[in-house]
Amino acid sequence: MKSFLGLASGDRNLLAAAVDGLTVPSATFFDEARAAEPTQAEHDRLAATLPALSTIEVVRTANDASIGDGLVIAAWNAERLKYHAPSVELVRQSGADILLLTEADLGTARAGNRHTVADLARDLGMSYAFGVEFVELGLGDSREREWHKGETNAVGFHGNALLSRLPLLDAALIHLDDGGTWWTNAKDGQGRIGGRMAIAARVETAVGPILAVSVHLESKTDVEDRARQTSRLIAAVEKLAGNLPVVIGGDFNTNILPAGTRQPEAHEPLFGLLAEAGYHWEAANDFALTQRMRPDGTPEPPFARLDWLFTRGLAASEAVTVPAVDADGAAISDHELVKARFSAL
Repeated sequence: MKSFLGLASGDRNLLAAAVDGLTVPSATFFDEARAAEPTQAEHDRLAATLPALSTIEVVRTANDASIGDGLVIAAWNAERLKYHAPSVELVRQSGADILLLTEADLGTARAGNRHTVADLARDLGMSYAFGVEFVELGLGDSREREWHKGETNAVGFHGNALLSRLPLLDAALIHLDDGGTWWTNAKDGQGRIGGRMAIAARVETAVGPILAVSVHLESKTDVEDRARQTSRLIAAVEKLAGNLPVVIGGDFNTNILPAGTRQPEAHEPLFGLLAEAGYHWEAANDFALTQRMRPDGTPEPPFARLDWLFTRGLAASEAVTVPAVDADGAAISDHELVKARFSAL
C-alpha cells in the first residue's frame, strides 16, 4: 500500500506532510498581514509564507483495532471547540471510534488560547490529525470581538481534525478551494488567511483499513461553488482511497435544503456528484436539522441540515443526530453531532 506522501506528490490540492507540531506565525507576519491590501494576490503571497497551511499535525497514542459491533463514526462542527469538559462528555457518550471534527481552534483567545484538539484527544485517549484552515488575524466574529476585547491570540489557528481510538495511519490535507474568500471579502471585520479544506486519514479497523475524511465546505457561497469544492474532494479521495472503503463526513453548509427533505439531491448538486462517485447517504443520516441556537439567541431559525455522513464500501445503520449541549442543556456549539454505525458489506 503506497503512502499518502507518494500519492500527494505533484497535486497542489493534496498534501501529506505530517509534523509533530505546526509552525507558529511570527509577530511580524501579523503586522504585515494587517497592513496589506485585501487582494487575492496579497492573500496568496502571505499564505505562501505559512508552513502551517500545508502541513498536518499528527499525534498518535497506543490504540488497537478492536471494536465491538460495528464501527461508530461521528461528525461534529464544534464551533471553535470552546467548551472542553462538555465536549469530552458529548464525544464519549456518542461512542465514536472516529470523530470527524470541524471548526477547532489552536491558540485563540475565544477558546482560552488552548490547543483544543490536543486537549480533547488527550482526555479521550485518541490519536489525532489536525490541519489549519485559517490563520485568524483578529479575535473572530463580531460577538467574539466584543466578548474578548483587549485579549490576544497566542497563535490564531482555526481548522479541522480527525480523532481516532483506532490506529491512525497516513494523513493528508485536501484544499477544497483557492482560499482568500475571508480576506478579500472581510466586510464583517473577520480577516483570515487560508481556505476551506478536508483532513483524510487511513485508519486500521477490525474490518480492515478504511479512509475517513473530515470535511468543511465554505459558508459564504452557493450551490455551484459547493459542487466545485465537492468535485475537488472526490478527486482527491479517489487518489488516496484506491479500493479502500470510505466514510466522508462534516459540515457541507447545505443551507438551502428544505427542512425534513429526503431528497437533498433535488436541491444541492453536490449530492449528485457524490452519488455518481458511488457514495450513499440514506442510511447514514436521520435527516434531522443540525443547526442549534446558542445561549445568546443566535443563529435564528429557520434551520437546515448542514452536517452529513457519506459512505462507499461500507453498510450504514443506526444514524442519529445528537444534541450538542452540556449537562444543563445549554448549547456548546451551533451544530449538533451526527453519527452512524458502519460495518462490512
